[in-house]
Amino acid sequence: MRILLLNEYFPPDTSATANMAQAVVQVLAERHDVSVIAGRPSYDPSEYHRYYWSRIENHGRVRIRRVGSTAFPRHRMTRRVSNYLSYLSLALPAALSTPADLVMTMTDPPIVGLLGAWVAKRRRLPFVYNIRDLYPDMALGGEIVGKGRLAEAWERMHRRALRQATRVIVLGEDMRERIAAKGVDPARIVVVRDGASLGDLAPVDAHPATAAIRQDFRFVALHAGNLGFYGAWPTLIEAARELQEEGVGLVFVGGGAQKSRLETMADGLRSVRFLAFRPAAEIPYVLAAADVHVVTVRRGLEGVVVPSKIYGILAAGRPILAVAPRTSDVARIVEEANCGRVADPDDPASVVAAIRELQANPEALAEMGRRAREKASEFERGRQLQLLRQTIEEAI
Repeated sequence: MRILLLNEYFPPDTSATANMAQAVVQVLAERHDVSVIAGRPSYDPSEYHRYYWSRIENHGRVRIRRVGSTAFPRHRMTRRVSNYLSYLSLALPAALSTPADLVMTMTDPPIVGLLGAWVAKRRRLPFVYNIRDLYPDMALGGEIVGKGRLAEAWERMHRRALRQATRVIVLGEDMRERIAAKGVDPARIVVVRDGASLGDLAPVDAHPATAAIRQDFRFVALHAGNLGFYGAWPTLIEAARELQEEGVGLVFVGGGAQKSRLETMADGLRSVRFLAFRPAAEIPYVLAAADVHVVTVRRGLEGVVVPSKIYGILAAGRPILAVAPRTSDVARIVEEANCGRVADPDDPASVVAAIRELQANPEALAEMGRRAREKASEFERGRQLQLLRQTIEEAI
């Protein structure tokens, strides 16, 4: 089978979507020929490309065609939109002319699914829609676009693309339910989680990254990852304020659009610290450094974003504090496995109570970590990628 994948980001881009796209392509290429239409690297790339109109890279059964989109740094929205639009305009003719038996898209840029659906319909090919972030719901939730005619038109077109798709691949049950509510046949929606590899567990106190995170805190609640619009940040900061005399530290490792806002909210709090991202090789030590990991989803965004970092935490054998609605995927996993606690994203007192309970029961905390590691085997990345390949094969 000849599979055509549309996604702007692909290594040397370093986004999570780029890395996942590469993993998907590798497992598909074990049996099929895969053509990727990507843009010039622009997401904090590990290497930069000078301008070109088109560039072809062949790697065995994988053919990567990079179109000459703009490659502005992603941190300013106007420039990121330029990257999006230039990619879409150049990807369209490339997608129409690339030999394929099936069209598949991810969600970078946010409207690439609409493009993929149109190309598949015009070429009378099956269409597989792998949704990483749900738009326009995400753009509305993050106040990137406001309610109005533009959002309504986007939603109508997106629903048509969803209904056209032979298979819709989603990241969690909450996203599956949200998409089914848009009128999509549930039988065509398949949950394929990102998962994580089950490597050896890192020692807790054997690396400078661990010491940098723990410092003088007796108990560390760690949020490692992007500080985007989707988190219940005010709730977390108010909880840290309540706990600052109890030796509890709330440590944020990473950056994002909301980081400066969080730093302002936490100004003067000894119990809150912000650290930069650590190199990829140090991630196991970052995961091991926490007594409990915080995973948060703001109310109303369950099923719009699915924090895939939960799988690495489970694989590291660490307990999870899910500051998220109980209907969210992360809360369901935590409660099902009893590998942590769930707190109300609108109630700082519930976060305080959960952390105090966890801190006061080290034996129970260790048992939660053990159950987390057991749960991780259900989401082993290789198994999830095999399920994704099977889903795509069934689509044709």
